[in-house]
Amino acid sequence: MSPCYCEQVWCRLSSGINAEYGGHSGPVYSLSFHQDGSLLATGGLDSYCRVWDLRTGRAVLFLEGHLKSVLSCDFAPDGYHLGTGSEDNSCKIWDLRQYRSIYTIPAHSNMVTYCKFAGTPYNSMLLTASYDGTAKVWSHKGWMPLKSLTGHDNKVMCVDCSWDKKYIVTASYDRTFKLWTNKSIS
Repeated sequence: MSPCYCEQVWCRLSSGINAEYGGHSGPVYSLSFHQDGSLLATGGLDSYCRVWDLRTGRAVLFLEGHLKSVLSCDFAPDGYHLGTGSEDNSCKIWDLRQYRSIYTIPAHSNMVTYCKFAGTPYNSMLLTASYDGTAKVWSHKGWMPLKSLTGHDNKVMCVDCSWDKKYIVTASYDRTFKLWTNKSIS
């Protein structure tokens, strides 16, 4: 029986470090690959987000605007936008073509621990999780709140969505994860 492709890739990857990048003035706390694999976004406790070109090894964007640490970053399905979540209780949407923040969402009453895009380039939504014990679902048009997911007894650390957008899952310091169906979100 021959090994699977994943094992072959992992063996090649695990043979050593291919590159090491530096540039943040504090610990790097989050990262996200661009869909085409050429870019990587990093968020740091220095309150900045950087976008790196993995082909050249250089930081190509320096995203400045959060007042506190950037705890999460995620590329949008369209490939042109990036979301960042911060200890300043906000989530920012960055337009990578304009090199600037185009929306600041006052997302939560406590730090935003995670932000995640879900959907397709033409029909996406943003999910956020927070120390305030909630997760929220935001519409793409104007980044208006669609739903607040409450039910955890402690801070919510992460949130994700199934590929078909039928389920959202949240995980919390209350030692549980909760699975939300589309019916409970609507």
